[in-house]
Amino acid sequence: MPRPKRSSIEDGAFRDPLSDYSEPEYVDKLHRILEEQTITYVKHQPYTCVDESMPIEEVLKKMAKLDIACVMATRDGRLTGIFSERDVLDRVAESFATVCRDPIATVMTRSPSTIYESEAVAKALGLMAIGGFRHVPILNVDDRVIGIIGPRRVNTYLRACIEGSQAA
Repeated sequence: MPRPKRSSIEDGAFRDPLSDYSEPEYVDKLHRILEEQTITYVKHQPYTCVDESMPIEEVLKKMAKLDIACVMATRDGRLTGIFSERDVLDRVAESFATVCRDPIATVMTRSPSTIYESEAVAKALGLMAIGGFRHVPILNVDDRVIGIIGPRRVNTYLRACIEGSQAA
């Protein structure tokens, strides 16, 4: 079977897909912010990473001292998991005496859902809502942790945008 002839630019068959591009229409300012603003506009620092080999007891002390709800676990600088208050309740509380010296890797949530710094705020909210996560790590293009977001940080950002104190 003969191969179909390709259209060339000379015979006028090529049509630029962006030639009739029109800006998206948004229902309101909030909808525009959610779709157009990248997650890096949301406060995503400070954040805390610990080595996945750190004992559970040390991690809990660190979380209490810093008054934080979760830490990200890493190995060789790469994200391997996340450990949150929910993990403490589900996997540590009942057996703390027997697991307190075990590495955090034994009880953390492995391979957590993440978002890249170039992705929209809406994607982060979708991950949190659909996945049931309160915290989502943010990665750069090299897959290195650059921050973390949670509902409080996103809510603070969106309120500021709506009220006009942030560029949107």
